[in-house]
Amino acid sequence: MTISAFLSSLETTSIAFAVREGERLFPWLESIHVLAIVLVVGFIAIIDLRLLGWASRDRAISRLTAALLLMTWIAFAVATITGMLMFCAKATIYGANIYFLLKMGFLLLGGCNMLYFHKITNRGAEHWDASSRATPQAAKVAGALSLLLWISVVAFGRWTGFTL
Repeated sequence: MTISAFLSSLETTSIAFAVREGERLFPWLESIHVLAIVLVVGFIAIIDLRLLGWASRDRAISRLTAALLLMTWIAFAVATITGMLMFCAKATIYGANIYFLLKMGFLLLGGCNMLYFHKITNRGAEHWDASSRATPQAAKVAGALSLLLWISVVAFGRWTGFTL
């Protein structure tokens, strides 16, 4: 099955029809999606700004991350589910929209950056948490890159909405 055929088949599902043709479902999904994205980016920004040394400097990175990680994943799951439901309604249109594809690319890069940070860069965070040492340069780079990537996800997400 080709990608085009797969996208077309998504649009024929009853869920896609309900989202596309229903009077209230799409606006509710879009509102919940936007709120969830705001939470995801907000929680991530709190950590990124701490990594850069611009906010929450009195809080340990490891404790801040532990406090926000579960809420971030919950918000991300809600954003993913609502996004997928909206995507199904117009899968072929979204699949051909350059802004949507860029959003997905930046989302993937943001996820890779986060994975790299948690698996590599964040190792030993408890040592630089406990000392008065400055945040390592690699962690600052990860925070700055993360902010840039997630802002790009939001920007291209909005451009997607304005080009459909």
